[in-house]
Amino acid sequence: MKNDLMLRLEELTNEVCRDQGVSLYDIGLKNAQKGKILVVYITKIGGVSLGDCQQVSIELGNMLEVEDLIPERYFLEVSSPGLERDLRLKKHYVSAINEKVKITYNREGHNITSLGTLKEVLVDHLILDIEGEEVAIFFTDIKKARTYFDYKR
Repeated sequence: MKNDLMLRLEELTNEVCRDQGVSLYDIGLKNAQKGKILVVYITKIGGVSLGDCQQVSIELGNMLEVEDLIPERYFLEVSSPGLERDLRLKKHYVSAINEKVKITYNREGHNITSLGTLKEVLVDHLILDIEGEEVAIFFTDIKKARTYFDYKR
């Protein structure tokens, strides 16, 4: 469950992202020795450029200064989620349809890690194509999931 601060940060970030022609992929606020770090991951069809990250950082930074939501010292980091990105929310899975994914899930008390192509995202489960065999995996059984990039190719 997100607290009020995270909900407001997400709301502001979504607004900035819309204005800049990108989409918010994920957001997090971490504690670090030097202060808090607000991490923002953005996406865009065709990929995110350094300029996209700069513009979102500038605009969001300005809005955060006006709103003064984080009273202590903080740092803002804006980037793309990368080639191999964590899949946590249903929208993350939807954005990864037809991509290779690596999923660790529980099946009958055993953790299984599978690599396959994400074919479909349904209400309570997804369909993963593993070497021609379609496997249904319930979201409640997933321990960890991320897109997979084969660096050897």
